[in-house]
Amino acid sequence: MTPREAGPLLGLLGLGRRAGRLTIGTSAVRAALQRDALALVVLADDRSARTDEKVARLARARGVPMIDGPDAATLGAHLGLDAVQTVGLTDPRLAEGIMMKYSSSRAGGQRGE
Repeated sequence: MTPREAGPLLGLLGLGRRAGRLTIGTSAVRAALQRDALALVVLADDRSARTDEKVARLARARGVPMIDGPDAATLGAHLGLDAVQTVGLTDPRLAEGIMMKYSSSRAGGQRGE
């Protein structure tokens, strides 16, 4: 994801964080997916293969859409944290707005598929 593309996404994620509508981090996102509590998952574009294995596979199985975001350091920095590989959105309207802006051509999932 280019910095130009990442800017609006990071802004929306920042709003979601301030509103308490984000789940941040691989373990927390996995737990939220298992509870069917997420409307969208944002994956860092430099995520590990283990994250793909654990999060992307579960999101697909639960029917939760995914998009590729910026790198983990950029994603974390804009959320006031260290590197973050996964962010889940619990707000369906915010998730819908993000998905409308970021087309399926950027859909997350295992690399190489």
